Amino acid sequence: QVQFVESGGGLVQPGGSLRLSCVASGFTFSSYAMGWYRQAPGKERELVGYITSGGSRNYADSVKGRFTIARDNAKNMVYLEMNSLKPDDTAVYYCNTGGTTLPYDSWGQGTQVTVSS
Repeated sequence: QVQFVESGGGLVQPGGSLRLSCVASGFTFSSYAMGWYRQAPGKERELVGYITSGGSRNYADSVKGRFTIARDNAKNMVYLEMNSLKPDDTAVYYCNTGGTTLPYDSWGQGTQVTVSS
């Protein structure tokens, strides 16, 4: 079955950096655009950005210039490099297919990112 396992979150000060990782299984990873999503307390889950199967990237305006998505098709992994973090980036971060396709119904447990001094 489709599975996503996210890791790499933590507590970081404003202006700091984190690198999130996600390993996916249960589908042909290399054929799908992969997205990173986040959900802050009391808010809807939102798409942060995605990378297509061909390597093109798109980002939400709120993270453009600060976040970078990469993928390794040989390892079925997708990464989110986050720099210049702000308190508003505090959320649980998830990966799933997305961008050019709808996400799978199955979601991982996510990884918590907290930006606070």
